[in-house]
Amino acid sequence: MVKIAVAGGSGQIAQEIIDRLVTTQKHDILILSRKDLATVEDRVGVTWVKTDYTDKTQLTGILSGVHTVLCFSSAHADAGSAAQKMLIDSAVAAGVKRFAPNEWSGVEELPWYTEKANVRAYLEEINKEKKVLEYTLFQPGFLVDYLVPPGTANKYIQPSQELWIDFFKRRAIILENGNSEFTVTTANDIANVVARAIEYEGEWPVVGGIHGTTLSTPKLLEIGKRVRGGKPWDITYLPEDDVRAGDFHGSWVPQFYKEQGLSPEQKEHFSKVILRGVLLSGLCKSWVVSDQWNRLLPDYKFTDAEEFLEKYWTGKD
Repeated sequence: MVKIAVAGGSGQIAQEIIDRLVTTQKHDILILSRKDLATVEDRVGVTWVKTDYTDKTQLTGILSGVHTVLCFSSAHADAGSAAQKMLIDSAVAAGVKRFAPNEWSGVEELPWYTEKANVRAYLEEINKEKKVLEYTLFQPGFLVDYLVPPGTANKYIQPSQELWIDFFKRRAIILENGNSEFTVTTANDIANVVARAIEYEGEWPVVGGIHGTTLSTPKLLEIGKRVRGGKPWDITYLPEDDVRAGDFHGSWVPQFYKEQGLSPEQKEHFSKVILRGVLLSGLCKSWVVSDQWNRLLPDYKFTDAEEFLEKYWTGKD
């Protein structure tokens, strides 16, 4: 049994992982939050503490006795990665053994994801002379759960916007050359792997790929058409040069489901930024992740994406 601190514990993936850790009944879990607690935590082994990630002395005290820190804080809301760097420095000062930064993805073409690169560089720098903090970059690719009806595969994963490959409305936006490729992994597999990684007795690998299934865009569309009853899809093909220029002439652009405090103009702008990012990430294969954790946990059977999609779309109109 170890003590695990979770920063940003209200996120979707974070909640999946926390629930899995709770079910093991092996660990004490401390959730770090910027907000005042609305309700009292009633799960055995789970406690909450408030912090704003600006006071190293306070944060070091909070992390005293913690073995592993899992970070899920929002990269786009952490200018200069100040909060996560403070968390890292405090973890080192408190004698934390292991740290997982806010990676949990592989998209390199979104501007706010540069903060993830900043954190990677910072972790490399503090370990340059000697290892002071063991860490792994958990990289699962894209959550295939986003492609099935919400609430069917799990209770937390809910897309915040329409997707460029839209199983619900049988439509997609893809690049004309069709060379996009990405790894898709279930939230269940991610949570199981992290729970096992906590107990892994060897040293964590720096690059921590969690590899479900790697698919090309044409293959995913083939699966989509089959599991959605064989009905035709509306496919929009865009030239790569237009996408790089942010010039979209299709009949639709995936939109936010929630306003998230944005004006209609801002919402339209960010919708196009995200579409550009995901299409180019597929092209440069930054969503294709390695299989480090698969190889370190050879007895674990990962969910096949095609079987997963078929399971949750069978019988759906």
